[in-house]
Amino acid sequence: MQVKNRLNPFFENITFDREDNEMILNFGPQHPSAHGQLRLMLHLQQEMIVKAHPDVGYLHRGMEKMAENMIYNEFMPTTDRMDYIASSSNNYGFALSVERLIGLEVPRRAKVIRMMLLEINRIMSHLFWLATTALDIGAMTVFLFAFREREYLMDIIEGYCGARLTHAAIRIGGVPLDIQDSFIAQLRAFLDKLPANIKDYEDLLDTNRIWLMRMEEVGTISKEMALSWGCTGPMLRASGVAWDIRKEEPYELYDEVEFRVPYSDKGDNFARYRIYMVRLES
Repeated sequence: MQVKNRLNPFFENITFDREDNEMILNFGPQHPSAHGQLRLMLHLQQEMIVKAHPDVGYLHRGMEKMAENMIYNEFMPTTDRMDYIASSSNNYGFALSVERLIGLEVPRRAKVIRMMLLEINRIMSHLFWLATTALDIGAMTVFLFAFREREYLMDIIEGYCGARLTHAAIRIGGVPLDIQDSFIAQLRAFLDKLPANIKDYEDLLDTNRIWLMRMEEVGTISKEMALSWGCTGPMLRASGVAWDIRKEEPYELYDEVEFRVPYSDKGDNFARYRIYMVRLES
């Protein structure tokens, strides 16, 4: 028999099971990586979580249905909101799909600019991951440092397209603008400083016993499990699969550039952290 707690409106989502003294708490929708993506139904016995039911899928809010009532170009700004931490990547994915559907060839200069935007956005996304993961585990300084670098990249993006977060910086068939004279100079200045900044992150984290305790041998995912569950990116590469779509199925001009594909066979949180760090370095 379950009874709702009516003593306080704040606790209306809590129920109690009188038979085994178990409390069921709706936790979320919360944001482990971005706002409102995950709801957990937690089964508590006193202060111990004995079971958890994850409920995912709170982000997209029917965007595919919205697209049915728009022409292709009208839908481009909406793709920013699918993952506003990597909005240029979503702009590009949509633009590339339309270009392939209609058989449109993109000029080479536009491909170079799009690759630069994608890689800047990828670094911004990795810095966001590092900052928020460090904050969740208790490393406030790393959060401030990583956001400092991310703000610099956001300034560069803003100088190009006028927006810092939701860029809409890619168009079907190319890009809306050529890069400004200051773009390359600002980017070079950032890249010259980045290695020293990465060393600062590693000095703060790699020997931090709390960080190591909460990352090493925690959340281990085997190679077989990663493949079975369809993991991608650092999740897959940290489990021993050296697979990067830019190498395996190159788009734009990725088949003309050299870069490493870091991987590890450890499969734990720390291995995934190291994959992100090596990707920042490269």
